[in-house]
Amino acid sequence: MAGRIEDYALIGDMQTAALVCRDGTVDWLCLPRFDSHAIFAGLLGTGEHGFWRLGPAYAPGAEPPTSARRTYRGDSLILESEWDTPRGTVRVIDFMPPRDGAPQLIRIVEGVSGRVPMRSELRMRFSYGRVVPWVRKQEGRTVAVAGPDSVWFDTEAETYGKALTTYADFTVAPGDRIAFTISWEPSHKEPPALPEPEQSLVATEDFWRDWVEHCTYHGPYREAVVRSLITLKALTYAPTGGIVAAPTTSLPEDIGGVRNWDYRYTWLRDAAITLSSLLRTGYREEARAWREWLLRAVAGDPENLQIMYGIAGERELGEAELDWLPGYENSTPVRVGNGAAHQLQLDVYGEVTEALHLGHMTGLARNDYASVLQLKLIRYLEDHWNEPDEGIWEVRGPRRHFVHSKVMAWVAVDRTIKLIESGDADGPLERWKQLRDDIHRDVCEKGYDKERNTFTQSYGSQALDASLLLIPQMGFLPPDDKRVIGTIEAIQRELSTSDGFILRYPTDGEAEGVDGLPGDEGAFLACSFWMADDLAMIGRVDEARKLFEKLLSLRNDLGLLAEEWDPRLQRQVGNFPQAFSHVPLIDTALRLTASGAYGG
Repeated sequence: MAGRIEDYALIGDMQTAALVCRDGTVDWLCLPRFDSHAIFAGLLGTGEHGFWRLGPAYAPGAEPPTSARRTYRGDSLILESEWDTPRGTVRVIDFMPPRDGAPQLIRIVEGVSGRVPMRSELRMRFSYGRVVPWVRKQEGRTVAVAGPDSVWFDTEAETYGKALTTYADFTVAPGDRIAFTISWEPSHKEPPALPEPEQSLVATEDFWRDWVEHCTYHGPYREAVVRSLITLKALTYAPTGGIVAAPTTSLPEDIGGVRNWDYRYTWLRDAAITLSSLLRTGYREEARAWREWLLRAVAGDPENLQIMYGIAGERELGEAELDWLPGYENSTPVRVGNGAAHQLQLDVYGEVTEALHLGHMTGLARNDYASVLQLKLIRYLEDHWNEPDEGIWEVRGPRRHFVHSKVMAWVAVDRTIKLIESGDADGPLERWKQLRDDIHRDVCEKGYDKERNTFTQSYGSQALDASLLLIPQMGFLPPDDKRVIGTIEAIQRELSTSDGFILRYPTDGEAEGVDGLPGDEGAFLACSFWMADDLAMIGRVDEARKLFEKLLSLRNDLGLLAEEWDPRLQRQVGNFPQAFSHVPLIDTALRLTASGAYGG
């Protein structure tokens, strides 16, 4: 059985990523890209669906021992795990070097004390665990081939095959270092070059050290901010600048339920807010690369803006179910692709425009087509802002007039007006000022409940929605407006869990709710960070700090967050690690640092 979600560590090469459990098992890896088929899919099934365990040997039928300690080496994505055994202590170093040729996963076993018997157990299964590859020896190397894929396994340890699995049994003493590497190559090409694990380790550590040196944040939450930035960098697809929402699919929002989605794509919303955090912490190159990705993805067709694209800008992300996988803790269906790609979500126009605006304001080199795109987006919104949509949460129920969507349409118009007023674009200024006023008036009249003094999820609805917390952050209304304060307090009353975290919106258990799905979900971590932001903005800074630090305590031992927190099970749920959790962590840390609202 796979470990708990928070039991996993992330390693990656900025083109794909692997998840490594506390017991030394790689249960998830897609090659050669984030969105490729998995060669290790044990995370969503069983050991029969692919895994690679490397750790101390253990008795048949027993549970593999978990590491006593694990950490990332400094500010890097190099994982170090240590086991204390009756015979001594051993360390395993796991990493994926930034790619220069074939993608590689390298694992180095290092003896620390005593003499520790070790075992490598490699079970490759292609196509999400469905295909057993042909494994053979070729010129001293082990290669697994099936269809278009080949995976090459290199080690100086002696290996043998048994039950469609490749094993290596060996013992390490102090100072011993034994490396294991898998490399992917299209099966029709020549074998990849022999790996050089020690040189790759040095180069990988140098890469991350140099990258982190560009961080401009040096406040009290630096450790959490830097780890979140490294995670966001790891979720960036280096060849194109696209940013995946998470490197996994179908990790459930409700254990045992159907709320299982594929997040290995670039959501405009998630990528735009990621861009914002990167820009504000000194990372202009990533921001520039994302802007170029956006312009290519949207090229020539901004009127049909999708909410998400593939990491190279692909538009077709057809959704399918993998019925041979039993799902993470029996959470089915397991889905690949995402049918929400063609939903209408008007808020993304605001998020994209806000990201372009922030790039402009922070001195990102001017791109004329970015300004043209922004103007085209507003021309589309002129005719469509007052339509119902599926909203920020991608509901699969009927379209509604979601308040957050209208607010973000206002943001798009407002930021474009600012662009024109700066002299960097031309457009019908007075007409769009009137449009901005019309949207603002419409939201305040139709999306606000005077009796309860709160904005609501959608026009005519009594329900609340945590996305309303973004109203003051986007400048739609000032933080001291009584309607803003009333909304914050209403969300605290009606959408808080017993431990003070924030739900996205009400769900109805077994009945289908506003999102068209049965079941419930955990507290959405981004929304809880938004609450901390809002509390700081309205002057309740001590309360904001306490909530923020409580949220930090939910991170796993390596500083990673999934999408949600299940208050009943007291565990992380949803795809992991999740950009949409780490971005608001950075934003809230910056806000609290600026306000001086931190302890110690």
